[in-house]
Amino acid sequence: MAKKKKKTNAIRLAEAAHIPYELHEYQWKEEIEDEKERLRQIQEGHLYKTIVTITKENQPIVAVLPGDCELDLKKLAKVSHQKKIELLHLKDLEKTTGYIRGGCSPIGMKKQFPTFIATQAQSMNTITVSAGMRGLQMELRPRDLAQMVNAQFADIILE
Repeated sequence: MAKKKKKTNAIRLAEAAHIPYELHEYQWKEEIEDEKERLRQIQEGHLYKTIVTITKENQPIVAVLPGDCELDLKKLAKVSHQKKIELLHLKDLEKTTGYIRGGCSPIGMKKQFPTFIATQAQSMNTITVSAGMRGLQMELRPRDLAQMVNAQFADIILE
């Protein structure tokens, strides 16, 4: 019997928007502290992570950046026209986005939040982001991702 294809909100929305994507599965392990193993499992440099931040007014702002880079909170605050932002507390991630740590996709969150994708993505043919669950990634064109989540490309990486 054929294995049933996993359907997450991210996958459903990509299909509804007729956005081409490719799924990648990997073994997710809680004890992996760094992303190096995951980066090797999918094309290095193409794996992007989703980080959710929060403003002083409790407005979530989403950042999508290469898995081996660090988010610059000051740059993100500036491009999102905020005085200051901080990382969303992990305990608030699921109730805010509908996703858990390790499976947070920029696509299909509970609400559409302002989203910023690192400018480096624009030079890539495809990038890989979480498909909405641990161990499942989706590879798609950066401009398709930006269109789906109404994102802007911005310089948000810590130098």
